[in-house]
Parts: sequence; C-alpha cells; structure tokens
Amino acid sequence: MLNSSRLVLALMVVVVCLSSGAEENWPQFRGPTGQGVSDARGLPTTWSETRNVKWKTPIHGKGWSSPVIWGDQVWLTTATEDGRELYVICIDKETGKITQDIKLFEDPTPNPVFKNYNSYASPTPVIEKGRIYVTFGAAGTACLDTSSPLNEPIWQRRDLRINHFRGAGSSPLIYKDLLIQDYDGSDHQFVIALNKETGKTVWRTERSVDYNDLGPDGKPKGEGDFRKGFSTCRIATVNGKPAVISVGSKATYAYEPETGQEIWRFEHPDWHSAGATPVIGDGLIYICPGFGKGAVLAIRPDGEGVLGQDHVAFKISKNAPDKQSPLLADGLLYFIDSPGIASCVDAKTGAEVWRQRIAPNFSAAPLYGDGKVYFCSDGGMTTVVEAGRTFKKLASNKLDSAFKASPAVSGKAIYLRTLTAVYRIEE
Repeated sequence: MLNSSRLVLALMVVVVCLSSGAEENWPQFRGPTGQGVSDARGLPTTWSETRNVKWKTPIHGKGWSSPVIWGDQVWLTTATEDGRELYVICIDKETGKITQDIKLFEDPTPNPVFKNYNSYASPTPVIEKGRIYVTFGAAGTACLDTSSPLNEPIWQRRDLRINHFRGAGSSPLIYKDLLIQDYDGSDHQFVIALNKETGKTVWRTERSVDYNDLGPDGKPKGEGDFRKGFSTCRIATVNGKPAVISVGSKATYAYEPETGQEIWRFEHPDWHSAGATPVIGDGLIYICPGFGKGAVLAIRPDGEGVLGQDHVAFKISKNAPDKQSPLLADGLLYFIDSPGIASCVDAKTGAEVWRQRIAPNFSAAPLYGDGKVYFCSDGGMTTVVEAGRTFKKLASNKLDSAFKASPAVSGKAIYLRTLTAVYRIEE
C-alpha cells in the first residue's frame, strides 16, 4: 500500500505524463489530462455573437460530442435526428472551414434516445498524430487517417452491440497501444480494450456486479436505467501501478489496463446512470455516481477486492451533480448541479469554500484555464469565474444556442460547441 505522499506523487506523475502538448492539442474528452484543465494563458473572458468570435461554423444534425483538436484540425461527430446516419466532421482550425464531412455509419435500427438528455452522437472522439478514433457506441467504432481525405476507415467495429436504452455517452481513451471504453447498456455491461492499430479485441471484462433491481413482475425497475452508464474511464495510479478507473452503474471499478483484470470495486447502490468522468488528484479519486440523490464521493484508491466505507475520504450531497463532471485545480474541487448552483470545496477535506447560483440548467462539464473557471449552461450562457477561494464572477457571455458539449482549448482560443455551431472564441 502506498503512503499518502507517495500516492499523491504517483497520481501527479500520471497527470503530468498525459499533459504534454497541452498548449495546442486537445486530444480527448476534457483535454490532455481528461480532467478539463488547460495550462493555456491569455484565454478570453468576454464574448458574444458579435464580439471575440474568430469564426462560427454551423454543424448539421444533432450531436453532443465535444471537439477534439490536433494541429490545425478540429474534429467532432454529429448525427441525423433519428440516429440513422452518423457523421464525423473536420474543421480547419484557422479558418473555420469544414474540410471533411463524412457519413461514417448507417444504423437502420437505432435504439431510441431520451431526447432532452442525449443525442446519437454524444461520445467524444480521441485523436493522436495521424489517427482519430471515432465511436457512436454500439452503432460503430472506427479508426481514421487524419493526414489525407478519407477513403475508407483503417478499421471499424460494428459487432459491439448493446442496448444503450437512453443512448451512448461513454468516450474512449488511449493507453499505450490500447483503445479502452466503457459499454454499460440495459442488457450488457463491460469494459473493452481494442488494439488501436487493428481494432481487434485485446481484452473484455464483464462488470462483476449486476444490479438487476427487479420489480414484482420480474422485470428491471426503471426499464433498464438502473443498469445504464454514460461515464468515460480514466487512468490513475493504484497500488503503485497504472489502472483504468471506470464508473459503472452502481459501482466504480479499477482494472489492470494491460489485461482487464479487476483490482477493486467500490459499490454505490444508491445511485445509477453515472455520466461524469472520474477526476484524479490530491491522493484521491473523485466520482459523481449518478442519479438518485446527487453526490460527490472522494475515494482513496489503494486496496484490493471490495472497498469499504473506510476508503471514503468525504462525501458531499448538497448541490452535487447528477451528470456533470467535477473539476480539480490548485487544491480546490469545483462542480455544478443541473439547476445551476456551483460549488467550490477543499479537495482534501470536502469543506465548503463557496457556493453560488450561476445560471439555470447545466449539462456540460466546467473548464479551468488561465486562472478562470468556465461554466457553460443549457441556455447558451458561459459564466466566467475567477478561480480561488473567494467567489468572483468575471463575465456572463451569451450565445444563440444551448451547450451540451464541454469546451476545448488550443493556444489562446476556446472552442465552444452549441446545439447548432462550433465557435472559435479568442480576444
């Protein structure tokens, strides 16, 4: 077992290793570290439809995936409203011109989505030099060559079929030669690692706890919601070694990334349908386990088997998110609930630092950069707050459409995706 100082150092090493090139590239959901933190300077504070917009590019269809950026390319996905046609789009970072608009898959029988809470293009791609990995969950996953116009995918998988029920939400991550992703449907729940060069399965691990939550009629209560998950897994250090931290419905797991073997699980049966990605730092793993009575749990990640309540450093229930990922920066943990109340707590103790109503209705995860925290609302409002122990609102910036996707950063610009367009915001 690691002592606390060694554990903090180990977790910091993981984050530092993942954050190289953060100034220009935003390669995955929530950026280089997967935690919504940018080391950029000179980011904009104020904007509107007519101010500090370098370009605005309309996007057809409906998609909630976040933009990913590598070099001079911005990529994202979208879909037709009925989910039958699934697209990947590339935008030139400097001009805002769409350079590729590719119908990647057709899905003749898509699972229905809960329209107010999801889209058919919600998982965010992951990108590296020369390659982008695009997923729509069960509808298909593919690897594309980003260096030339697309002819055919390098590889694709369309056999990973589950009933997403409310739609897919989990994004993939890259670990060495592996592409790792959560699949938590109403019928099957597992984590899978594909060889990123070939798309072939390296390992697949079924969730070790199956919460059927059957009603008197023998059918799952909530029509499958209690078995669903939307979270994106992350890499942390557990017991001195890298581990995949994955939040499923009713439990959070640590897996060996090379083999998929379960190291430990922490059960949280009072919540379900987690959408927030775990956040790692200060010797802890912070999870928002989903719907129920919203909560933020700080878990000590050492140990094996089934972790008990002695591994909970603290729990916060007041104004906790049900689907929005938290944010960790400079020893403070920031989060916002769906009605729009933002909180800042001490990351080691959970003690409240400040709590403030920001704006109505939130889905997107907050962003930290340049000493500021950005909260993007369902109403198209971005509230910019000075990071720190004293609440100070710097600006409220309104765009024409709602935010469901989380922001991206490259250089001194913020890239915002609304329901209708992608913006490059830069002062």
